[in-house]
Amino acid sequence: MKRILILLFLMTHSLWAQVQFDAKVSKNSLGINERLRIEFTMNADGDNFQPPNFEACGFRVVGGPSQSVSQSWINGRSSFNKSYIYILLPTQKGALTIKQASIDINGQIYKTSPIRVNVTNAVELPRDPNEMPAIKADDNLYLIADISKTNPYLNEPITVVYKLYFSYNIGITNWKELNKPKYNDFWSQNIDIKELKAEDGMFKGERYRYVVLRKTVLYPTKSGKLEIEPLSLDIDCQVPTNRRNFWGQALMTEDSKRVSAGSKIINVKPLPEHGKPTDFSGAVGRFDFKVKPSKTTLKSGESLDLNISVIGSGNLKLFTLPKPVLPSALEMYDPVHDENVSTPLTGMTGRISDKYTIIPQYKGNYQIKPLRFTYFDLSSNSYKTISSEPITINVLDGPSAAGAAPTNPNDVAKAKVEMTKTFAYNKQKTTLQPMEKDDFLGSGLFYSLVMLPFLAIPLLIVGKRRKEASDNDVVGNKIKKSNALAKKYLFEAKKHLGNKEPFYIALEKAMHNFLKAKLHIETSEMSKEKISEILHTKNAQSATVSAFIQLTENCELARYAMASETAIQQDYEKAVEIISELEKQLK
Repeated sequence: MKRILILLFLMTHSLWAQVQFDAKVSKNSLGINERLRIEFTMNADGDNFQPPNFEACGFRVVGGPSQSVSQSWINGRSSFNKSYIYILLPTQKGALTIKQASIDINGQIYKTSPIRVNVTNAVELPRDPNEMPAIKADDNLYLIADISKTNPYLNEPITVVYKLYFSYNIGITNWKELNKPKYNDFWSQNIDIKELKAEDGMFKGERYRYVVLRKTVLYPTKSGKLEIEPLSLDIDCQVPTNRRNFWGQALMTEDSKRVSAGSKIINVKPLPEHGKPTDFSGAVGRFDFKVKPSKTTLKSGESLDLNISVIGSGNLKLFTLPKPVLPSALEMYDPVHDENVSTPLTGMTGRISDKYTIIPQYKGNYQIKPLRFTYFDLSSNSYKTISSEPITINVLDGPSAAGAAPTNPNDVAKAKVEMTKTFAYNKQKTTLQPMEKDDFLGSGLFYSLVMLPFLAIPLLIVGKRRKEASDNDVVGNKIKKSNALAKKYLFEAKKHLGNKEPFYIALEKAMHNFLKAKLHIETSEMSKEKISEILHTKNAQSATVSAFIQLTENCELARYAMASETAIQQDYEKAVEIISELEKQLK
């Protein structure tokens, strides 16, 4: 009995001791300008590796994650080793702590121990020609602000387009805005850029690629020298080194640069005083002006709408429309303002309008005087005025405006009735409710609330039994979890379409978790022969199986080889298509 207990103890101890998950750093003390290498190693394959939040720990990731896997057989015993490697750059000085990483190995969560690193002042770095990039980002990255016009008139539109130029030898991996441009004394409108697209262009007499990062339309609201504050970016990029890989291709290394478009001065000219009308309200552009009544012949108690509109291109949102002057017999209400304006890169264009509701008080003919609208025409650099036609309103009936109020009692009564029709739309009847209400105690609602907990007891019992059955279904829960993780990592791969290594890591996890959900196997059992055999037994087509295995092999190779954005997009679409086909074929 003692031997059996000792044997069980030794077997249990060996099972607990066989799984190791550790974190190691290249150095425990470094300067703030030095880089730190951290490696997370394990001796058993796992899933759902979660690194610590390096930014919260005071570091920025400048390289990785890269992954290495090794497996060997010695004297009939196998050994396995897997590593995730990151290159970090400290962002602050002091005693920093890298928190725990975690991974799921055979259903058990393992975590590394926190690592303490001391970051000091900057140190002088040795210059190793084999480690230095052959091309520097400093000489190959430029942020430019293209301005359509630097001496516009007041309220004349100008455009600012921010372009990032970079040479053909480097690749942009990430960028972050540090300082957004400020447009003091300008009315501004940003234009959405749906997709960042690299294009070919010339810069400093040489061919470059460039990406348009931001487009903005500006209208200066005051004259004189106005400053556009700069846009600043932190750029992460990959540059080639002097080293070559097995196939003779240049190896890439991570580099970064902070770029700024610089501040720009705009000299805004005031509008000329010569020929400026007294009723000029600040409209600049090219417009058409219209005044249109809904009708000109009314009966007593009716109303009309007077629509005043301006159509064209210019600073439509930055001026006011003229207000009509009416005879006292016409009562006018405050206008309803409406705007249908779009802002492309050339400036605002569309229509604005004010709609006035007018109600006549007496019968007769009344004239609305012509309205004048003045704007500054940029094509001719002169003021132009548009006048509307006079409008005559004919009120057919109602009280007369001439003289005093009628003295005949019948006329007085008739006038009162006619005046009342003006407000005939007011509600004449009311629905009153008693202020006293029935007591809540003893009401139907009271007894319903009392009985509700007793009625809920059977539902709670049924729900508890279903939860217990679900918790006891270990295999089913594993399948659900793997299926959910497959969808999660496939979605994460889609978010990293522009970033090679995170994309292929997430895509590989999605493929593995999909197999775990569909084939009921663990990651350690996933060999090509095993996967192919099980998929064929489940009636999967040979072409789909071959495509699945080939894609899983490509995921490991692609993380270390150069891959274009087109190839990454194609691999993602291929993964979605293969998983969709296997969903239909597996029974």
